[in-house]
Amino acid sequence: MTTPQEQFIVDSKGKKTGVVLSLRQYRKLMEDLHDLAVIAERRKEKSVAFDELKRQLRKDGLL
Repeated sequence: MTTPQEQFIVDSKGKKTGVVLSLRQYRKLMEDLHDLAVIAERRKEKSVAFDELKRQLRKDGLL
């Protein structure tokens, strides 16, 4: 896959005011932004031991 060249939208003075992204690039950026938001929301949550996580997943029938 080739990397597309950057494309910018400029105003009448030549100042960059926007950027053109492929849908693939846009979706990837939005997914990354969502992931970062989830991390920020959960940063103060207490961590869970791996064995406890496995036990809970088995209890819930997910493992």
